[in-house]
Amino acid sequence: MSFPWFIARRYLTARRRQAFISLISAVSIVGVGVGVMAVIIALALMTGVQGELRDRIVGSSAHVYVYKTLGYRDVAAEIPALMVPGVVGAAPAVVDIGLIASSASDAKAVQLKGIDPAREPEVTEIRSALVAGSFNALVGRPPDARDAVVLGADLAQALGVRVGDSVMLVVPRLQFGPGVAMPKTRPLEVVGLVRFGFYQTDAAAAFLSLSAAESMYGRDGPDLIQLRLADVHDAPRVRVALESKLGPGYQVDDWTQLNRELYSALWIEKVGISLAVGLVVIVAALNIVASLVLLVMEKTRDIAILRAMGASAQVIRRIFVLQGLTIGLVGTGAGAVFGLMACFLADRYQLLRLPSDVYQITHVPFRVLPVDFTIVVVSAITVCFLATIYPSRRAGRLDPAEALRHE
Repeated sequence: MSFPWFIARRYLTARRRQAFISLISAVSIVGVGVGVMAVIIALALMTGVQGELRDRIVGSSAHVYVYKTLGYRDVAAEIPALMVPGVVGAAPAVVDIGLIASSASDAKAVQLKGIDPAREPEVTEIRSALVAGSFNALVGRPPDARDAVVLGADLAQALGVRVGDSVMLVVPRLQFGPGVAMPKTRPLEVVGLVRFGFYQTDAAAAFLSLSAAESMYGRDGPDLIQLRLADVHDAPRVRVALESKLGPGYQVDDWTQLNRELYSALWIEKVGISLAVGLVVIVAALNIVASLVLLVMEKTRDIAILRAMGASAQVIRRIFVLQGLTIGLVGTGAGAVFGLMACFLADRYQLLRLPSDVYQITHVPFRVLPVDFTIVVVSAITVCFLATIYPSRRAGRLDPAEALRHE
């Protein structure tokens, strides 16, 4: 054991005359620990919300959307040109809005999507989201049967319908009768229900076959081709590559563009909460300064004797730096452990529940990223080290003759 560490440890564990200073040191350790734990929990909460929203968004929708100015006519011929590196799936779609009504409920606004049931699972998680019925029933309908529709589970609940029931679709196109113009309507049979876990989709999505949607909305072909990527974070690069390859006759969007405002707001909240909670660590660091300053005042005679016996100013400074770092390391370690435990328990048992119609997700997940965890731990130790600089320099500058004059 080195001499500076031996003295620092004795000062930290002193009991009799220095009981008050030891108490302040203990409070400093608790303060650092609480601060570190709070920052880890706050970052895990915001990271979890961001990740959960991202997973729900990209699970219910594609990663990249490619629109053609003149529309798609031969989808099979168009898709190979879109399979740039990183793209693992492609599917055509028709997207529009409408109203759906049932005998048990008033009309509900929906975002209607015409899909190819064979290709759609390549670009979204629609097959795993199916909770009732079948997607195969969207196609191959008998000539005298109604067109089929798959509804979001929350939308079906609001309409009061189940698989096998009938609903009426109203689209914003006019059909002309004898002297009148009326909105275009079509009865549909509910053949399936889906639940993605993303309220905005579950409460307002309806899926038709591609041919039925084209017929209802007067399309000659799909509106767009959806793409799925191997890496969801690669969407901006793929968008730029497609824009360069396809030219001005196409428009390419990716999921990061379509949800930019949401993620920007969440990032700002994450930074703001982290800074606010991080002030707790700074307050704890001020406690370290106070405890070390008091210790220097209390140990003036001891410091003077050590200097008179040959201890250099550097050794004296090292004693108090080691003491402050010990407080910081113990507090940071304890806070990190308890923070990880709290995040694990809160995530495992879903302790924070949310109304899904307000927050889009049912509970607050906690996800601790290694980068965030490392930054918190290193920052806390750095702040604690900086807190030792002033007291240690003050102790190192102590004049032994002046200090012993009044003893």
